[in-house]
Amino acid sequence: MSYSYSSTESTTFTITHAKYIAAKVATDLKRIQRFYHQPSNGDIDDYEHEIVQLLKYGYLEKVTYGFKRGGNWIEPTLLYTAAQLGIAANDDPGKVRPGKDISNSSFYSFLEYSSAWYALTETEKEEFKKPLSLKRGFANTPGISGYLEEDRTYSSGGKSLLRSSVRSYS
Repeated sequence: MSYSYSSTESTTFTITHAKYIAAKVATDLKRIQRFYHQPSNGDIDDYEHEIVQLLKYGYLEKVTYGFKRGGNWIEPTLLYTAAQLGIAANDDPGKVRPGKDISNSSFYSFLEYSSAWYALTETEKEEFKKPLSLKRGFANTPGISGYLEEDRTYSSGGKSLLRSSVRSYS
């Protein structure tokens, strides 16, 4: 007599998973704040809340936080790309480099929505945005002074954010 056994596992992405991932982004932003005095605590809270909601509903494609000079991202800037979990990586936040030259730059955030966002009606988009403190406008995608280095993955509940850091050539 022989027996066979099979198992399937399904994970439902919840608000708790979204908060877990967003907290790691907020920790990265706190580290930038410690070294570069921006963004403010209130801005970090707003960014964290926004990411939670975007992840929960699957509306996040990419979001970038960092310093922009002359239309280009400079180091220290962090870009997060939403992805389905392909590997079971879940890194600790960190590795933001101190001491980079941010003179003549400003802190900036740039959001790119997923295809799920563009499938919504304008009314649905407005309803989603109402409880968010951040009011985003339209802008061209900034360039990069340097290159991107993928250095962290934050994951929970079958979804992840892949973090890339802008690195200068010098």
